[in-house]
Amino acid sequence: MNWTLAIFAVTTVTTVGVVSSGAKSDKPAPTKPANKVPLKPTYATDVAKIINDRCVECHRPGEVGPFSLVKFEDAKKWSKMIAATTSSRRMPPWKAKEGYGSFKHENRLSETEIATLKVWADQGAPRGERTKEPKPPTFSGGEWTLGKPDAIIEPDRAYNLAPEGEDVYRNFVIPTNFTEPRFVTAIDVKPGNSKVVHHVIMFLDQRGASDKLAAASKDGQPGYLGQGGGVGFIPTGSLGGWAPGIRASYLSPGTAYRINPGTRLVMQVHYHKSGKPETDKTRVALYFSKEAPEREMKLNWIFNFGVNIPAGEKAYKLRKEYVYQDDVTIHQTMPHMHLLGRDMKSWFEMPDGTIKPLVHVDDWDFNWQLNYALKEPLKLPKGTKQIVEAVYDNSSENPHNPNNPPKRVTWGEETTDEMFLMVTAYTFDNPDATANTRRTRLQSLLQRLRR
Repeated sequence: MNWTLAIFAVTTVTTVGVVSSGAKSDKPAPTKPANKVPLKPTYATDVAKIINDRCVECHRPGEVGPFSLVKFEDAKKWSKMIAATTSSRRMPPWKAKEGYGSFKHENRLSETEIATLKVWADQGAPRGERTKEPKPPTFSGGEWTLGKPDAIIEPDRAYNLAPEGEDVYRNFVIPTNFTEPRFVTAIDVKPGNSKVVHHVIMFLDQRGASDKLAAASKDGQPGYLGQGGGVGFIPTGSLGGWAPGIRASYLSPGTAYRINPGTRLVMQVHYHKSGKPETDKTRVALYFSKEAPEREMKLNWIFNFGVNIPAGEKAYKLRKEYVYQDDVTIHQTMPHMHLLGRDMKSWFEMPDGTIKPLVHVDDWDFNWQLNYALKEPLKLPKGTKQIVEAVYDNSSENPHNPNNPPKRVTWGEETTDEMFLMVTAYTFDNPDATANTRRTRLQSLLQRLRR
């Protein structure tokens, strides 16, 4: 992923449209009826398969889950926790609303599966017949999910994290030293210390601005501090990111992100403090296309800088619209808000009035900012409008509200500020025809942003 994201910052190579207003929404598809919940579920016949399919990828030795769920003994020990976190849909980490858009690697549980886990835990987590237990899954690729990478990037030394205090956004500047362009088709992230690494975002800096920020840092640590998820400069692109629950996967066939020679990779790591001193040296694996892709992946960043939420407002609404000036294909998307965010939704309205859903996160959680890759890339004709709507809760009833009593909150990079951002990855359907017009549209958009 946004993946993520104070998580993402503006990039100047991704804009292809103009902002407008006024559009209609559509209704999500109905949920399919649930299957019957077993009266006396056991680990062997009912629960192991659910855990193997939805939990073990993260909850196994060497991965980001704080405990293993590979064996029956593990699952029984944590059965009450499993039931509680799945019933609240905190786990597995998948926030997109079911039936609104269709995505790769949807990691959600059905109502039947959730109920089965709860009944099993309530009944003492019985094992059942051991001989009927399915074998836990195996994972290919060794250390890396996608196999041996073409390059591994990491800071030149470990970062030392203090035991207590506010979360830290640390930006590590890593030179690439490439002598020719590289085309990235996938990334994989290995946190050095899964106890404290919350998420990772990969930014591109082709101008060297991050070098100056790192040189100005006086704390003796690698990289430099970011505020509220900011990187302190305007990136020239992004490779996406990672958060627990995100699985490494390749981009759509024939597409890739471009890294030009001399580009710095800025690896932003969001750290949670554990209560004791910790160290971390997170690594990122890069997978390259062997030849130039048919289409270079671009990122469209839809902002609404007009965030101005009155104290006590329970349902503050914002909206932004964006018109694509070329035929494009949409591949993935990532919403971003801060602690007051409650709901974010985006869809497309084509010139003929056809409505296509993109994504709807109706229970926003700042701790789970995921990237959503479309199961089938979506082609959009020139003139298609992308609409984004968001709802914020700045009342004392919001348990995530950082202010007590509530106070007015506006746009900003601090976690206690707010943001409205939808990042959408796309490719041009006719890149040769549009190459000469992108600079003009970019200059026009930048002029509007400066007003």
